[in-house]
Amino acid sequence: MKVLDWVEDGQRRLQEAVDALPEEAVTEPSALPGWTRGHLLTHLARNADALVNLLTWARTGIRTPMYASPDQRATDIEAGAGRPLAEQQTDVRESAARFRKAAEVLSADAWSAMVVSGQGRDIPASQVPWLRAREVWIHLVDLDVGVGMDILPPDFAWALVRDVAGWMSARVEPGTGAELTAEDHGTVVLGTPSPGRTVTGPPYALAAWLTGRGGTEELRGELPKLPRWI
Repeated sequence: MKVLDWVEDGQRRLQEAVDALPEEAVTEPSALPGWTRGHLLTHLARNADALVNLLTWARTGIRTPMYASPDQRATDIEAGAGRPLAEQQTDVRESAARFRKAAEVLSADAWSAMVVSGQGRDIPASQVPWLRAREVWIHLVDLDVGVGMDILPPDFAWALVRDVAGWMSARVEPGTGAELTAEDHGTVVLGTPSPGRTVTGPPYALAAWLTGRGGTEELRGELPKLPRWI
């Protein structure tokens, strides 16, 4: 599964960045408003474990939601954010290994099993690796350690463009959408495009713009107003 390769590549790059952090970095701000890097690292680790729950559900048929309660995600992040850097580094590494192992043991039939995402959607387990790939690559950028969205593999960035534009299409004001075009990748329709309205640029810049992480200076065309992505 190509998406699992994206997960592994992103995790490797993430771990390299995390392992290179100085001790004091864990309490410093990340690029996400209100979150330190400690919040972000804890979120990455607990997200891996939450997605393991979905893979376990798919493997066993026993309902195992991502979180035991609506408040668990936020509670766990706050509880773990202030831990020492070494503990955070180990947690990010070991939680990723648990996700990898859970994916490795899934049968072909289990990948087709239906589970429930964190947003309450029924999805096949085969979509779970994509959810993890998004987390590791985007939050690598959010660590604010000098890594930009241009680090995203082009095919992954284009998949992210398709994903986010699809989510946004029903949320963009009618008649204010656009065709999003990247050389060698094609075109994605965002909402209901105004006649002739096209936004062109490299996949990573389109992905950065759609996810609220910059990229606008590398895009050509009139940019529609976007809703806030999840």
